[in-house]
Amino acid sequence: MASADLAQALQELENPSTPQQDRPAGYKRVLEQIKSSSTASSDFSANLGAFIDSILGENLGIVAARPLLGAAVESIKAIRDPDSKIKAGTIALRSLEPRIVSFEEQDAQLREMLADTYQAQDEYIEAAKILQGIQLESSQRRVSDDQKVDIWMRICRLYLEDDDTTSAESYLNRAKNLRHQITKPELTLIFQLSEARILDARRRFLDASQAYHSFSFSALLAEEERIRALSSAIICAVLAPAGPQRSRALAKLYKDERALHLAEFGMLEKMFLDRLLSPEEVSRFSENLQPHQLAKTADGSTVLAKAVIEHNLLSVSRLYDNIGVDELATLLGLDADKAEDYAARMLEQGRIAGSIDQIDRVIVFDGLEPSAEGGNLGQRNLVASKGLRKWNARVQGVAEELERVASMIQLQHPV
Repeated sequence: MASADLAQALQELENPSTPQQDRPAGYKRVLEQIKSSSTASSDFSANLGAFIDSILGENLGIVAARPLLGAAVESIKAIRDPDSKIKAGTIALRSLEPRIVSFEEQDAQLREMLADTYQAQDEYIEAAKILQGIQLESSQRRVSDDQKVDIWMRICRLYLEDDDTTSAESYLNRAKNLRHQITKPELTLIFQLSEARILDARRRFLDASQAYHSFSFSALLAEEERIRALSSAIICAVLAPAGPQRSRALAKLYKDERALHLAEFGMLEKMFLDRLLSPEEVSRFSENLQPHQLAKTADGSTVLAKAVIEHNLLSVSRLYDNIGVDELATLLGLDADKAEDYAARMLEQGRIAGSIDQIDRVIVFDGLEPSAEGGNLGQRNLVASKGLRKWNARVQGVAEELERVASMIQLQHPV
């Protein structure tokens, strides 16, 4: 409740006998009186709320009330104590709510200020909810496409900080509709990084790896940020399902000269060269993973464990013409039934080429490369000619090298 002195001063200004031209100056004096009191006192927020209620009443016109309300918002911004700022801002928003159509600019300023305060206290969901109330489609004020995307991407990032990828993706999709209208390069970067993080959280690791890798070439980023993005690209490529598409992603990362100095390069090199991974190497690699990358899948194994098993199975198919199911299980560190299930799944999906002899319990590998499209119910498009495979590999290598050179030129001479 407002203090008695303030209530009396506001009552005098609201009195019909007070000349209309004297009221703005009177309200300014009252605001100065409120600002001179301690912001931490219990009366400050109540006094400010009473002041806003009064200027939003019928005593002042909209034109006279807007600068006074703007001055009140600046007073709230000047409060240093976060709890007092949140309390005063919340009361001001509540007072504004019935007449928000006439004061959308001040409402937006209040909400952004409150979001900053909540974010500083790691209350990301509260900050996101406050920003959601900003009116972006309005006839009262002009909101540019950049401003809309800025607000949407901020909400998206706040939800990502709280690991709420579903809500984050909904705001990313809103921004996606205006992506080509963005004029600020930094907003494009924020969009790309948020998209990569959502793909990563959704376990679409191959797409996430490509997004992180593209992001790592941006000339607007500091070198440290580029290296961090490259590291994330390698981690996602390692976690992606084994197969031709992942092999291409690994090749592109392996040929990136910057990767040589990263902690993840050892794992990248072994996967690219189709070498078997030991449990010790996998354990060291897992120390750098995020919690969602260590989450368990439907069969009870972690994402990393599944990726390593599939990689080792792919490596075995390159090393052996055939192998017994029991021997394969020993190499993969699984029981025989599970090893056979993994092999059957990868054969069916066309990620390795071969067949299973269940009578003799032997897996026979064809020694051919599976197609990138995979297979359907065991029907796979295989490249039968070794010469043609080598030719394809050389063409692919030249194309990837050309892409790397083009990226380096763009990095040195951005448009």
